Amino acid sequence: ERLINSFRLFLGDVVGLGIHFIHERGKGPDPMPLVITHGWPGSVFEMHKIIPLLCDPASRGGDPADSFDVVAPSLPGFGFSDHPQETGVEVERTAALWVELMAGLGYPRFASHGGDIGTGVTARLGHRHADSLIGIHLTSVTRPTPYLGPGSRELTDAEKIHMSEREEWQRSEGGYAHIQGTKPQTLGYGLNDSPAGLAAWIVEKYRTWSDCGGDVENRFTKDELLTTVTIYWATETIGSSTRMYKENQRYEWTMERDERIEAPTGVAAFPEEISRPPREWAERSYNLQRWTSMPQGGHFAALEEPELLAEEIREFFRPLRGS
Repeated sequence: ERLINSFRLFLGDVVGLGIHFIHERGKGPDPMPLVITHGWPGSVFEMHKIIPLLCDPASRGGDPADSFDVVAPSLPGFGFSDHPQETGVEVERTAALWVELMAGLGYPRFASHGGDIGTGVTARLGHRHADSLIGIHLTSVTRPTPYLGPGSRELTDAEKIHMSEREEWQRSEGGYAHIQGTKPQTLGYGLNDSPAGLAAWIVEKYRTWSDCGGDVENRFTKDELLTTVTIYWATETIGSSTRMYKENQRYEWTMERDERIEAPTGVAAFPEEISRPPREWAERSYNLQRWTSMPQGGHFAALEEPELLAEEIREFFRPLRGS
């Protein structure tokens, strides 16, 4: 609690929805505004290591010119943000909320970074709101599904392997997503009544999806895991957070022919990310300007490898400053 409260915390009305967010000013001559979006089963807490690195690079021997004004919102239905009272609040709607939030903070143009659900929000920002985006940075490129119809180039061997591996992962590890995408309310009642069940549902993901070698405490402290679980428990948001899966399934996103995400895009590809498409897969849908194969790390990059991720974000956005 003390750690979270050490940041500048706000709760704002964004188009009628209460959005909780961290807003930390950069310590540099001209900080770039950057919104960073977490995923599931995370929260803004998973960004606590990376925010100081992005706001104050000089504190670690970096260049103050690389600093960012960081805004880290809690997704709708997550943490201390409001539970949506209507259907249809998915990644595209959330992206529109972020545009309103950033404009209200005085940032008509801004950069964006995200992973997991945050990837979907960030990709939608780069697609629907490209004029407002300096660029986008991602740790996964699972969405959108690229156009693969008549006139598209033939799949490479690496892309075929990726599609096969993704299908196998859905069979062996994707059961949680099917439940959350079809019966989130039923699941929510059970997990909301059992702290042990909630902890098991969440911590298993941190073990399976991280670069921990099978021992979750190789990557995360007990305090980090318990804080993550406690945020869901104290705010009673496991049901409302998993509903995002159901909402996203209602609006599957597949690119049309000759369509792409126009915002300049950078990708940090971590070796233990749950989906690892090759670069050419991303090039089908994104205006890809930088692709970096990271040496280590998994799905929770901001917690697992904050220094590596922060440096990669700085490297990507450096040539875009002033654009």
